[in-house]
Amino acid sequence: MPLFDELLQLSALTLVLLIGAAFLAGWVDAVVGGGGLIQLPALLTALPSDAPTGTVLGTNKLASVAGTAVSSWTYLRRILPVGATVVPLVVCALIGSALGAALAGSVPKAWLSPIVLVALLAVGTYTLLKPSMGLEHAPRHSGRAQVLRAGAIGGAIGVYDGLLGPGTGSFFIIAMVAVLGYGFLEASVHAKLANLTTNIGALLVFGMQGDVWWVLGALMAVANVIGGYLGARLALRFGSRFVRVVFLVVTGALAVRLAIDSVALLT
Repeated sequence: MPLFDELLQLSALTLVLLIGAAFLAGWVDAVVGGGGLIQLPALLTALPSDAPTGTVLGTNKLASVAGTAVSSWTYLRRILPVGATVVPLVVCALIGSALGAALAGSVPKAWLSPIVLVALLAVGTYTLLKPSMGLEHAPRHSGRAQVLRAGAIGGAIGVYDGLLGPGTGSFFIIAMVAVLGYGFLEASVHAKLANLTTNIGALLVFGMQGDVWWVLGALMAVANVIGGYLGARLALRFGSRFVRVVFLVVTGALAVRLAIDSVALLT
């Protein structure tokens, strides 16, 4: 398909709404992760019904990778990641995301919302029931235990990100808070780097398969970058307590949205 022909399949209003969704997704993703839970449903709704699952996921990755890169850089200017955590996390996340992306074409689009809804409810409930979790940075592992746990988190969530994608940043953050004892803010910088890696790995696979709408993805990427930059600056300014509150609000709102989508698919 010629590059600009893809845009001819969308109305001007649809294009504006997709760009707006990308901006909001970038903001949310920078603060707590999970921007894909805004951006992906928007693409699922807006793209033609006969668009393959790979096209929806690949275009979403293109829009996300730019915003994640900018928010990662914004965090890195203030918080340095821990080498024993970030290296195994990123390496295993890259391998996992490429594997997941290679399998993504086998997942029917109708399954996306229900699967993500279950995962999102589990994460939100866990966070809500532990009000002090993540407010203080108290790492509980070191050495081999730290490396193995970080690698396991990266690999498991990396596969999920390549296969489905929405909520990956949130899942990285909550896993690091719950398993490694990191504070929400410290977990965020590691999560950004891991999520950037998974996005790149999956995008490479989708791109080689010809599953990306490049012009639409680039337009959404610009909006995602702006939202990501603003979101990261707010998170750094207000700290872990602010991130936790936004995490719970976003999780609840998106769970309601996905529940509505899932019910609609069944009726």
